[in-house]
Amino acid sequence: MSLLEIKNLSVSYGVIKALQGIDLRVEEGEIVSLLGANGAGKTTVLRAISRLLPIGGGDIIFQGKSLAAVPVHTVVSLGIAHVPEGRGIFPNLTVLENLKLGTWTCKKKSGLPGLFQEVFTLFPRLEERRTQLAGTMSGGEQQMLALGRAMMTDARVILLDEPSMGLSPLLVKEVFRVIKQINATKGTTILLVEQNANMALKIANRGYVLENGRIVLEGPAKELAHDPRVKEAYLGGEGRNAGGRDTPAHILQSPDPKV
Repeated sequence: MSLLEIKNLSVSYGVIKALQGIDLRVEEGEIVSLLGANGAGKTTVLRAISRLLPIGGGDIIFQGKSLAAVPVHTVVSLGIAHVPEGRGIFPNLTVLENLKLGTWTCKKKSGLPGLFQEVFTLFPRLEERRTQLAGTMSGGEQQMLALGRAMMTDARVILLDEPSMGLSPLLVKEVFRVIKQINATKGTTILLVEQNANMALKIANRGYVLENGRIVLEGPAKELAHDPRVKEAYLGGEGRNAGGRDTPAHILQSPDPKV
């Protein structure tokens, strides 16, 4: 049984069908990447898992139990943390206050000092700036804080939405190194939405490619990285399609959409 499984999931924004019957699974301890152009449905998948969006059809199964009727405010306590696009930190609170907000669902308060130590070991800059207002930090530091707050929930699964957005190439490498380290040292399962397909596939175990709300490719990350269709659409060097932006419509379609 997979730790997280999506079965025939459909989600709509009014009359617009954002997801059209997708199937997806994430095994415990994996890093799974979701790739696709803007508007393909990647963020919608994460928001549906977090129950921020209503499900039009299908189901989301976490640890063998359906999330379909689970209210939003209980999802984190079940073991799912969501780092949204744009980081979602509280700019008028300090670093320490932001981190403490991640602990409200922790059942074992005795374990909090250990969680703080894990975060500060991984992000020494956050410990240095623990009393600084989060909104005054750089974009890279804010992304570290968002990741650190997710770690403070002691989640089994972290949903990451575009963690490299707006960061310099050097900081992008550091963010992906940290994601890999969180997975390796804590065993945290990660579902990653990322337009930097090259970096995402380097750290992932498996990947899915979304197009117009449907999964058109899936497989081991190494295989996807060498697939000619993925190379053409997402791994074309520094050009406009290198990160999945403005991918030509239907470039990934094949007779068998699960190839």
